[in-house]
Amino acid sequence: MPVFSVNDFFAVLPAAILSLFGVALLVLRFEAGRLPVLLLTAGEALAAVALWRQAPYEGLMGFSGAVRVDGFGIYLNAVCLLGTLLAAWGAYRYLERHTEDHPEFYALLVFAQVGMYLMNSGTELIVVFVGVEMAALCFYVLTGFLREEPRAGEAALKYLLLGAFSTALLLYGFSVLYGLTGSTHYTQMTVMLGRREASDPLLVLAVAPILLGLLLKIGAAPLHMWAPDAYDGAPTPASAFLATTGKVAAFGMLLRLLLGPLHDTRPAWEGLVVFAALASLTVGNLGAVTQSSAKRLLAWSSIAHAGYLLLGLVAGNRTGIEALLFYLLVYTLMTAGAFVLVAGLEREGVTDFRGLLYRHPGTAMLLLVLLLSLAGLPPTAGFVAKYLVFLSLIQAKLYWLAVVGGLYVAVSLYYYFRLVREMVMPAGDEPVALNMSTGWRAAVGLGALLSLALGLQPENFLAWARGALE
Repeated sequence: MPVFSVNDFFAVLPAAILSLFGVALLVLRFEAGRLPVLLLTAGEALAAVALWRQAPYEGLMGFSGAVRVDGFGIYLNAVCLLGTLLAAWGAYRYLERHTEDHPEFYALLVFAQVGMYLMNSGTELIVVFVGVEMAALCFYVLTGFLREEPRAGEAALKYLLLGAFSTALLLYGFSVLYGLTGSTHYTQMTVMLGRREASDPLLVLAVAPILLGLLLKIGAAPLHMWAPDAYDGAPTPASAFLATTGKVAAFGMLLRLLLGPLHDTRPAWEGLVVFAALASLTVGNLGAVTQSSAKRLLAWSSIAHAGYLLLGLVAGNRTGIEALLFYLLVYTLMTAGAFVLVAGLEREGVTDFRGLLYRHPGTAMLLLVLLLSLAGLPPTAGFVAKYLVFLSLIQAKLYWLAVVGGLYVAVSLYYYFRLVREMVMPAGDEPVALNMSTGWRAAVGLGALLSLALGLQPENFLAWARGALE
């Protein structure tokens, strides 16, 4: 019978706290819509304290090395925590409007976050896979949460089928890795793989399906086909959650593998990552140009942002990885804020923003900040994140990739500023209607203000991202 130590429980303390609050949300069955949000917020606050308490114990291992406490995991789990809070705060009034205001929604957010904790902090293939599947199952249910919406059921089914394909790819790659190394622990795998040539066909056979499976989780082209429909069919606050925290956790798992056991196999995966980055920039930006729905526009733009994130990985230098980590934080703030703001609208068309500046000037200014950040314009955090990505490419002498990325920034200006143009036009016969709750204001305001603050004073957060790599 296994005996667990204090270190084991301390290594998963934030996840344990979130699990208890998730169970409480299911068992207590609150009827009042605000109480589940308050309970979730309390759980996230305690989980944040637990992450803070873990910081002095970097390097601590739990469960025989299956979970590691380090700056990398703490940083990514903190970003996931922030994305979860923004999505939950913006959900109450939206779900109430659609008569689906159930505590299960918030429980699913929490349980998905537990899975993402294992993805970010796990250093053993079986533990990481359990985290992947735990998060994925919650994502599928969240996507189809609006039971009366036909597009929600269709989106959930597409997501489920392609998610199963992703799972199969990951399992196949993991099994080949285990066959090559005789271990599922990252540390031992690193030693064993270091003895093989990077061009070993068996190594390529292991790396390729793992990378493809994770690219599908990230929503990167050409494995992006599920993302626009899933984000469009899901409740808009859930779309904010899927598009941000899901991407953060998948990148966390990808970085753990590519910077750890698979570090010496770069020749086997570099070309595929370059192709995925360029395809994501092309498909995401061109797809967003043609959208008449603000929600689908943001969904397609999230594919383009996956391309920028992958460019930091392509650069491969320290600046590139720091840029990627900082970009994940910035992306979570600006994308979650934008999705939650759209959730406050009665309708989601681009033209439904017409006259927003005159009827709700404060909200219009917050949206302007979010759009500037998404487009990568100063003085927002989005500009700093993209600048660091391009700087890393220049340092790696990948000038042509930096030029291509810069050109796609120009393309993105067109579709983001379509919303700005609508905001400043005179109001139509049907004025913009907003369902604003205290949580909605907090989520949109926090996303916009931090997007601006991180652009004006990014040093502390860049230092945090830099420390996560130590």
